[in-house]
Amino acid sequence: MKSDPTAIELLDLLRQSREYTQYFAELGVETIALSNDRVAPKVAREQSRTLPAPSPAEPSTQRGMTSRSEVPTSLTKDPSIATSSPPQAASLFGELAAPHFKSTERMEDVWRDIGDCTRCGLCEGRTQVVNTFGNHKARLMFVGEAPGADEDAQGKPFVGRAGQLLTKIIEAIGLKREDVLIGNVNRCRPPGNRQPTLEEAAICRPFLFREIAAVHPDVIVVMGNTALRNLLEVREGITRVRGKFQDFRGIKVMPTFHPAYLLRDPSKKRETWEDLKKVRDYLDNLPRRTQEA
Repeated sequence: MKSDPTAIELLDLLRQSREYTQYFAELGVETIALSNDRVAPKVAREQSRTLPAPSPAEPSTQRGMTSRSEVPTSLTKDPSIATSSPPQAASLFGELAAPHFKSTERMEDVWRDIGDCTRCGLCEGRTQVVNTFGNHKARLMFVGEAPGADEDAQGKPFVGRAGQLLTKIIEAIGLKREDVLIGNVNRCRPPGNRQPTLEEAAICRPFLFREIAAVHPDVIVVMGNTALRNLLEVREGITRVRGKFQDFRGIKVMPTFHPAYLLRDPSKKRETWEDLKKVRDYLDNLPRRTQEA
């Protein structure tokens, strides 16, 4: 039984489910929307041998989209994003991992494609689309999960209590909000502030990837499990990987706790501060040529 690959995979999925459950409990989530959109790792590995690589802007699934607006051509095939090498492995989400990339398009081009988005069901309950906000030449970018009630009302990310705490964190490392870029995996508020489903995230995150390619910051801080798993596509939770620099297509990534979690558990602020000090020190020690790029 121990050597049965299927049994091993099932045990691994059960472990991951426990991690998700613990994370939701910490956030006080009572309702979880399920999705059957996950692709088994074995199937994904087979896909990596036979399928051509998608562009970094290509979503991993288009299920549920036929009755809504179609994905624009620039989303499914973006020639402005140049890749330097072929994909190496399949991701946890069933799409092929993409290599380093940069883009010549502007943030406004991405937002124009997003428009008054109706690509997934989150459009039905939102007030407005909440796009990434801040300095379009930022060296530092923060990425969270999805807008909350305050963000949905004001049309800007991280403006509620969690956003106010994020502002203090940014100022603590010697920067201002206008110096950085702040966004989310999803741009529409999920009902009851629940976590976006895998399908909702897969439909929306290509726009985030395009923004990252356009700005190409030196460091991205991913806040919380949803941002971590959608950007880095790892199985581990934020507690296990926080504080250690990761890589996203040639860009340094620092995983840390979400400000909303810090409001619930202030004891984690010290660990978050240690994470952000590493980010500050890394930026301070970059060669001058990189800083001016």
